[in-house]
Amino acid sequence: MRCPGPLWLVAANVVRWRRYGERGQEFRPGTKAFRGGAKVYVLDTYPGTGNEQLTAVGHGRHTGRWITVDTGTRHLHTFRARPVYSPAVLRRCAGVPARTREEATELAKRLEDVARRGRHTHHAAPHPDPCLCHACLPVSPE
Repeated sequence: MRCPGPLWLVAANVVRWRRYGERGQEFRPGTKAFRGGAKVYVLDTYPGTGNEQLTAVGHGRHTGRWITVDTGTRHLHTFRARPVYSPAVLRRCAGVPARTREEATELAKRLEDVARRGRHTHHAAPHPDPCLCHACLPVSPE
């Protein structure tokens, strides 16, 4: 069976380090499901929660197989619209409404704003010194 394609989705990368623990004073690499820097595709968001949660597809941290996970938007960065040709991703997109390039680009901009705001407001404590979080790294696009 041949999968229909391409499909326009929002692609993003997992943050290399995320703040964790009491008042965000500890750091963890990536997320529990994805390695830091991994490329993921956003299948759907939860607009009722202000898009702070989304469903992402990417290669899993431990198995390397394609997995589908709900994760926090603040754990992703560099959102962009991309055409997807991978049959493994397209199979997981069965119930997802098709988007045009313009719709995917607009969603990517909205998610980037939500992610940036979430990274700055989730832990209401000052950053530790030295800080490895996504906003403080010198290679950060923010």
